[in-house]
Amino acid sequence: MNPANTATSSLVLSYLALRRAIGYLGIGLPFALVVGAWALQGAGLEPSISDYYYTIMRNVLVGTLCAIGVFLMSYHGYERTDDIAGDLACVFAIGVALFPTVPATDPTHAQVIVGYVHYGFAAAFFLTLAFFCLCLFRKTDPVKPMTPQKVIRNRVYTACGYIILLCIALLAIYGAFLQNTSIAQLRPVFWMEALAILSFGVSWLVKGEALLQDNSP
Repeated sequence: MNPANTATSSLVLSYLALRRAIGYLGIGLPFALVVGAWALQGAGLEPSISDYYYTIMRNVLVGTLCAIGVFLMSYHGYERTDDIAGDLACVFAIGVALFPTVPATDPTHAQVIVGYVHYGFAAAFFLTLAFFCLCLFRKTDPVKPMTPQKVIRNRVYTACGYIILLCIALLAIYGAFLQNTSIAQLRPVFWMEALAILSFGVSWLVKGEALLQDNSP
């Protein structure tokens, strides 16, 4: 076997494994937080994903976000734009982890400021994830025709990207007009964040060919 071909195959497999790891972490995070907090602390559903920072699952939340960030930084696509997007997503993910949201009770002035930084990182993180789905993942080779599976994958990327953007818009509307209403009891922030994270995870699993991969010739 040609050593160059072997090295190329190994590199492709490592990138696929990296993409799958990012996807699995994204999909698993909401479930791990909810089940872990319930099983270990008897806690109910928190108002948001970020509020699990103040539960026994803090280390899981921070550790998973940092791991996702490192994996995103390690990701290299076909163009410089992919690398830049991965590096930015890494910074935003780690920023979300290291700058916690505002605690629910008696926050200090410093905690409120840190909370605003957290919201900024979170918004930038989700926007970058939508950019991956809508702009980077849908790119195709202009020379080769798209396979039927690639057409389906692009539809999945599109759906995931728009779901993330919709969640961001709904979160903004809720934060501006509805957070002090009875709707808060339904935990809408948690559900919107969880849906966005799940969409992010699915898109990376598809990109990692864990789902909808092309048939081998």
